[in-house]
Amino acid sequence: MKILQLNVWMGKVEGTLRRFFENNDFDVICMQEIFASDNCAGHLSRLCFDREQIQKASRLPYAFFSPNWSSEIAGGIFEEGNLILSRIPFAETHSEFISGEYKEKMILGEVVGNNLNIQIAKLENGLTVINHHGFWRPNPIGDEESVRAFTKVGNIVRQVTGPLVMCGDLNIIHDSPAMRPLDFLRDLTQEYDVETTLSGLKFDGKVACDHILVNDGIDVQDFAVLPDLVSDHLALTAEVELH
Repeated sequence: MKILQLNVWMGKVEGTLRRFFENNDFDVICMQEIFASDNCAGHLSRLCFDREQIQKASRLPYAFFSPNWSSEIAGGIFEEGNLILSRIPFAETHSEFISGEYKEKMILGEVVGNNLNIQIAKLENGLTVINHHGFWRPNPIGDEESVRAFTKVGNIVRQVTGPLVMCGDLNIIHDSPAMRPLDFLRDLTQEYDVETTLSGLKFDGKVACDHILVNDGIDVQDFAVLPDLVSDHLALTAEVELH
């Protein structure tokens, strides 16, 4: 199975992002900062590469979207959140907030805050996929609040049995104390000595804040950070097999 992790930066880099999905084949895609709408999708699609267009370009039939907040646009509502796409049907899906709660009708430009959910999706082949956009702090080492948030993440992930892949822009580097609750997983970003997962389109510097983690139910065949400029983050891919 081929797994993709990507923070899509709200679909700002529309052309290259579309071609990236059209020219690559993945079995599971985990994304953050997805924009989606049920009642003004046509208008939203003129402004960014949204959930509907991303799924169409990916050619993956199954989607699980979990919003963090909503805002009004063109007489309708759009939402921002996390998305898992899969070639394999979902057996179970669940999401819950790690920090904050869902907020309605936010005014763009206001500080939304760290209201962030975690997605847990079990596929019919037995693989559990976890997708999370991590608690943000200016310093990628994080702080005490980061530790509290990721302690909750670790408690949730520990409940999973069977093969597991966890993806996300976690907003912290491997050496952060907040990553220690996840030390029972292999962090491929750390194992493969990734220096940065930022593309340079927005932020300068080297920060490896995006991660793919696996448990011992997974055999890792390959892992890579792709150079494509599709977002302010780089895409991570892992080829895996289930024990």
